[in-house]
Amino acid sequence: MKVIGVIPARFASTRFHGKPLADICGKPMIWWVYNQVLKVKNLDDAYVATDDERIAEVCKQYNLKYIMTGDCKTSTNRIHEVAKKIEADLYLCINGDEPLIDPDVISAIIPEEPFDSDFYVSNLMTAIEDPVEAIDFTNIKIVTDSENNAMFLSRSPIPYPKSSMDYKYYKHVGVVIYTKSALDFYASTEKGKNEIVEDIDLLRFAEHQKKIKMVEVTAHSLSVDTPKDLENVRTVIAEKIKTGEIKL
Repeated sequence: MKVIGVIPARFASTRFHGKPLADICGKPMIWWVYNQVLKVKNLDDAYVATDDERIAEVCKQYNLKYIMTGDCKTSTNRIHEVAKKIEADLYLCINGDEPLIDPDVISAIIPEEPFDSDFYVSNLMTAIEDPVEAIDFTNIKIVTDSENNAMFLSRSPIPYPKSSMDYKYYKHVGVVIYTKSALDFYASTEKGKNEIVEDIDLLRFAEHQKKIKMVEVTAHSLSVDTPKDLENVRTVIAEKIKTGEIKL
């Protein structure tokens, strides 16, 4: 089984322009993410996928493999362009804004048991520990069925605890894996009404009764969505370098 890791990277981020090239202790953020991805078990190769020459130049400078794509509307579209250029059984998408993401967390999504090689989509999820995260619209909440397939994804806190408080909220982790046929389906299917309202890529599958296998992990997210988040990450990484936990 051939599994390719892909890190979508665009320069023109709405909330944080040029985010992939933001400096973290002397290295661009995309370097940190790429090197964490290289540590993932059972991954055959890894690429940055971008449409921006500035990001491509940095990839060249730091010897990061990259693939140029068109001006894609979503990260899933960008992964689909990679899938048209490189043949693999599974394409693993890793968000480019978590420079300290745990490689073991990423590897949890690579299936060990037989899966539908024709059509397969899977996403990581983790329990929400901080109540504030449940109402933060940037955290995508998930409800699943008895087999851990996604029933719905929302930026609102779901489900609503009307009759019981004995429940954990779960949020998605920015790691998704697809077969080529699943990516083909996504690229050839129009947005549904719920995807348009929520602005969540994976709803394109859910709205057409396509299974999304959710894999629960313990993940302490440290993502960079804003310049303020970047300062927090810099502080954490600087401390890890100082204590020798990270060696450059």
